[in-house]
Amino acid sequence: MAEAAVDRSSKSGLGPAGKPFSTFERLVAWRYLRARRKEAFISVIAGFSFVGIMLGVATLIIVMAVMNGFRTELVSRILGINGHMIVQPVDGPFTDYPALSSKLAAVPGVKMALPLVEGQVLASAQAGGSTGALVRGARAEDLTKLKTVSDNIKSGDMVGYASGDGVLIGSRMADQLGLRVGDLITLTSPDGDITPMGVSPRIKSYKISGLFEIGMSEYDSSIIFMPLEEAQLYFNAEGLVQSIELFVDSPDDIDDLRPKVEEAAGRQIAITDWRQRNQTFFSALQVERNVMFMILTLIVLVAALNIISGLIMLVKDKGSDIAILRTMGASAGAIMRIFFMTGAAIGIVGTIAGVLLGVLVCVNIESVRQFFSWISGTVLFNPQVYFLSQLPAEMDLSETISIVVMALTLSFIATIFPAWRASKLDPVQALRYE
Repeated sequence: MAEAAVDRSSKSGLGPAGKPFSTFERLVAWRYLRARRKEAFISVIAGFSFVGIMLGVATLIIVMAVMNGFRTELVSRILGINGHMIVQPVDGPFTDYPALSSKLAAVPGVKMALPLVEGQVLASAQAGGSTGALVRGARAEDLTKLKTVSDNIKSGDMVGYASGDGVLIGSRMADQLGLRVGDLITLTSPDGDITPMGVSPRIKSYKISGLFEIGMSEYDSSIIFMPLEEAQLYFNAEGLVQSIELFVDSPDDIDDLRPKVEEAAGRQIAITDWRQRNQTFFSALQVERNVMFMILTLIVLVAALNIISGLIMLVKDKGSDIAILRTMGASAGAIMRIFFMTGAAIGIVGTIAGVLLGVLVCVNIESVRQFFSWISGTVLFNPQVYFLSQLPAEMDLSETISIVVMALTLSFIATIFPAWRASKLDPVQALRYE
């Protein structure tokens, strides 16, 4: 076999002592990759190494893309309905909220200022059934600008809300209580009227003017939007709001806006941003993401170790070929490069195949989820548990590149020792190997 490779390389004008990674070296390395009957076991090991690297790289890409998608979707949905900055009073309630909202909305970088009145209630239907809910009182013109809600009205419209005669509720809450547009929903608040017998709960029914579906089950099942003036009356907050939520252009640069907002307010205020309100949640996501990357990297590492075992057996099997090549003038470096290319080829092809498989799955991730749900007869990634109606996947170019570099690096490192062992064999020792 070695003589045939030498003859072919000689016809092309390159001998064993040619340039590094010459045609001769590539021919021999390629020949060692092709299985012969007596090398079937070695070929099986190489095949497992290839499959291991391919699956390891694909799994890393898919898992990291899904986790990125989860984070992006959750951040966009959480911040789509909640402000990036929450401004609350320190020296008294916001009674001048219309003027103050206009001042804060005029700050460069702020898209919208949303005055709010909030309160916890018990929501129930006339036909029976009840659930806890969060009422958010907001002006109709502000809610129209909040595209996360106004662009996701599943049924009904905002006409009744704008006129002050109706409320908007989440689609999951409507399904849970058996309510539809036009029905009445009864709200019970513990903070009602003060009587000689104490504070009596406030109970009032409102007509449902529309159902919204944000796509995050936690919000779709627990939030009710009420016209601001009606919410002020219901929660005994006439003429004032509890907070003003600011939506900004760049949520990650929130610190730069703090002094500008404080200056525009012209009074003592307390500012809480989205990172502080969700710090535990997003920190847990980041830790889980990093740990998952480390764990899945072990799959690629195991596949790289298979390359080592396969190459060591190949070196032992090709002892006589090594002796012939060394006798005909091949240097130790040439032998090392031949076996390095043999092992590296498995890593390179496996990595490329893994990237292609990972990209293919990520592009069709929702179809894949539905297929496995159909096969298993169960609901994978239940929206009630994971807060999302669809399985997201968002590939990051720099992250994918780092996965490819990591896989190739492990593959190349795995080939160094067997290739070095092969290069250290002199012709006599190589013949004894055989």
